[in-house]
Amino acid sequence: MGLAYTSNLTFLFTTFISLLHVLSTTSSPKATPFNRMLALVPQEPILQYHNGPLLKGNVTVSLYWYGNFTSTQRSIIIDFIQSLTSSSAATHHHQPPSPSVFSWWQTTATYKGGPCTLIVGDQILDDNYSLGKSLNTTQLLALTSKNKPGAKLSESRPLFKTLKTVSTIHLVLTAADVEVEDFCMNQCGTHLPGKVKKGKTVYAWVGNPVSQCPGECAWPFHQPQYGPQTPPLVPPNGDVGVDGMVISLATVLAGAVTNPFSNGYYQGVESAPLEAVSACTGIFGKGAYPGYPGNVLVDNTTGASYNAVGVNGRKFLLPAMWDPLTSICKPLV
Repeated sequence: MGLAYTSNLTFLFTTFISLLHVLSTTSSPKATPFNRMLALVPQEPILQYHNGPLLKGNVTVSLYWYGNFTSTQRSIIIDFIQSLTSSSAATHHHQPPSPSVFSWWQTTATYKGGPCTLIVGDQILDDNYSLGKSLNTTQLLALTSKNKPGAKLSESRPLFKTLKTVSTIHLVLTAADVEVEDFCMNQCGTHLPGKVKKGKTVYAWVGNPVSQCPGECAWPFHQPQYGPQTPPLVPPNGDVGVDGMVISLATVLAGAVTNPFSNGYYQGVESAPLEAVSACTGIFGKGAYPGYPGNVLVDNTTGASYNAVGVNGRKFLLPAMWDPLTSICKPLV
């Protein structure tokens, strides 16, 4: 995240946003990858609407945990997803109310078609690495098939079970010791289009970068691989990899609902688009500039940096999102 630059500050060091290798057949869906450290982002992005369908209304997020995740790591991710549609954010004594994860997600409601409510659906735990520890795109998609290996975990809260959904995001989360095609080289996560008719389906993947590329996909909780080596921020949940995954997941989910089939909101070319959050790479608070995430909140007790509070008082650091009403990247703080 953040564009790197040379020590004499004469020019920005930037590279590119690359396309994930598509599947081997010509009919394969196109992926929408992003790499936060390698993203070249215009100063004033303008996302155009390309007249395609978006994911609106109630959307089920089915999770596939691939590899070894602790219960605490899973709870961080689940709390984040549930916080997207829960308006109750805890406040702490002697501190003013903080911006909420819910208010961050509400920006997606200003995109054409109204709000999108994400509901945690089935969860599958595959801690036996059923397809090994090196996966390509085809294998990621295979994990979301009907005959899923692994053990089924409990579904979401009973309250959410009563809601009818017509769209589904199949989300694969890979553990720190799992290598994924183009992970770290060109992407931190991705979403791919599925079917459009009779229930919209989108596929998504995010990996834990802590062992493979924390400087690219866990920044600003780790020193960046490129550019000035500024001190990293303290992650709000004490887990560099999973807190980094939350940033990637926020980016992927926002892109998945506002550009699910490569003809929604984006800037640039269809094969390598800048989307709702990837268009705002590196911005977490006001005053952000390449290599500096901006002014964010700091927990008085732990020293952790955050800008949003979610369910169970959980804190998160979320990237800015492009606001179609103002045409600017809007950070929470």
